[in-house]
Amino acid sequence: MNRFSVIYLHRKQYHHLYSATQAEADALLAELASRKGHTPIGSYDAKTELFSWKPDLQQHYDQATIEEQGKSGDYMIRIAQELRQHDQSTAEQRLQAMAQPQLFSTNEV
Repeated sequence: MNRFSVIYLHRKQYHHLYSATQAEADALLAELASRKGHTPIGSYDAKTELFSWKPDLQQHYDQATIEEQGKSGDYMIRIAQELRQHDQSTAEQRLQAMAQPQLFSTNEV
């Protein structure tokens, strides 16, 4: 199961990678930090619906007001959920397309 989503920015857009464990998510965050043009943000746990910030961002988050913490936390959770939902609906569309009968035969004589 892909319990965790590792959230990062690439070309000013949010993206995510799935991982099964928190340790795997942490390793992905470290790997993304070394990739040029990738800005790791943190990881989302789909089971608990909680977001964990990358350590340097966690310090910034901890210094924010309660109101700012709530807004930024909710924002990142919403981003993660939308990315996961997009992947799920894309996969469902692919399955439906594969289930539809072909209009042209692919058998060669």
